[in-house]
Amino acid sequence: TISSRSIIYSSCKTLITMSEFVGKPITCKAMVARAAKQPLVEETIIVDPPKAGEVRVKVIANALCHTDIYTLDGFDPEGLFPCILGHEAGCIVESVGEGVTSVAPGDHVIPCYTPQCCETSCIFCQSPKTNLCPKIRSTQGNGIMPDGTVRFHDADGNDIYHFMGCSTMAEYTVLAEISCAKIDSTAPLEKVCLFGCGVSTGLGAVWNTCKVEVSSSVAVFGLGAVGLAVIQGAKIAGATKIIGVDLNPAKFEMAKQLGATDCVNPKDIEGPIQKHIAGTMTKWGVDYSFDCTGNVEVMRSALECSHRGWGVSCVIGVAASGHEISTRPFQLVTGRVWKGTAFGGFKSRTDVPQLVERFMSGSLPIDHFITHNFSGVDETIRQSM
Repeated sequence: TISSRSIIYSSCKTLITMSEFVGKPITCKAMVARAAKQPLVEETIIVDPPKAGEVRVKVIANALCHTDIYTLDGFDPEGLFPCILGHEAGCIVESVGEGVTSVAPGDHVIPCYTPQCCETSCIFCQSPKTNLCPKIRSTQGNGIMPDGTVRFHDADGNDIYHFMGCSTMAEYTVLAEISCAKIDSTAPLEKVCLFGCGVSTGLGAVWNTCKVEVSSSVAVFGLGAVGLAVIQGAKIAGATKIIGVDLNPAKFEMAKQLGATDCVNPKDIEGPIQKHIAGTMTKWGVDYSFDCTGNVEVMRSALECSHRGWGVSCVIGVAASGHEISTRPFQLVTGRVWKGTAFGGFKSRTDVPQLVERFMSGSLPIDHFITHNFSGVDETIRQSM
């Protein structure tokens, strides 16, 4: 189990200038997922040049997200094989396709699996209520680029699927322009790549989706990177009681360093954890609860420990294919709200650069999320399984 993030540095040994391969295919290394539940395979692949509205980038560093493992283990209903995993990375633009104006060769970017087209006709991008731009959703979910084709090919010329619109476990990848968040070029890519998924998701669940207020009480189920980010975000928001819940007590120390006031292991109590939180640790429950596990039973516990009359419970973790959530309707009738979040509600191209700026200013530290550093994807996957 990964409690935080492992940073993977590109193993590219050949320095390619930013203009040398413009308009031409690039031959490079990638870790290819050939099938579910099978080890990744280091292969030489061909990465096509970007087409209109696309950007080809050199991947400098990856952070390993549990979603990559979740897909490799065969639990993702959209998982397609063979594919190149990875969606939490720091990159440098190598070349751009026709019509691209928001980034240029040499720019530093964070690929974002939640795109932001910014078009005036997009009711999702224009609404402050959501970040769920659907511009390329259908093709992204099918492992292809917006034009319906792929940019990856193996040594035999066979197509390789894309993953979450990112596929960053390769030395080079191709992204839609609307999936590229341009950031400060002085920011360390091996750190700010964390803003590509988990850390942003946890912070945004608190700040955007639930809008946790000063003096609120919070319960966080699951103290991996996302859960720790929720705790950090809740502390920054001014929450005064923050309960961390996890089956692994080794995670409690970091949770408390980031702001948890209490930590509890469900194995150490009698009866359901929700009744312990709403009854023993608090009188009526917490104002806000967050599921960061993807376990539907935990999602129920998180809802049912939220405050009678106004409690809000946010689902962050992604459940395995086919799983459903349930509770007694009376839990909702008595004022609780169940909601969910994707990428913490952040509008990627607008908000990710701002998160990076906060990190650079020192107001949003993230170094504590980095537990290991590896050169190459294969060793990182092996250590994490």
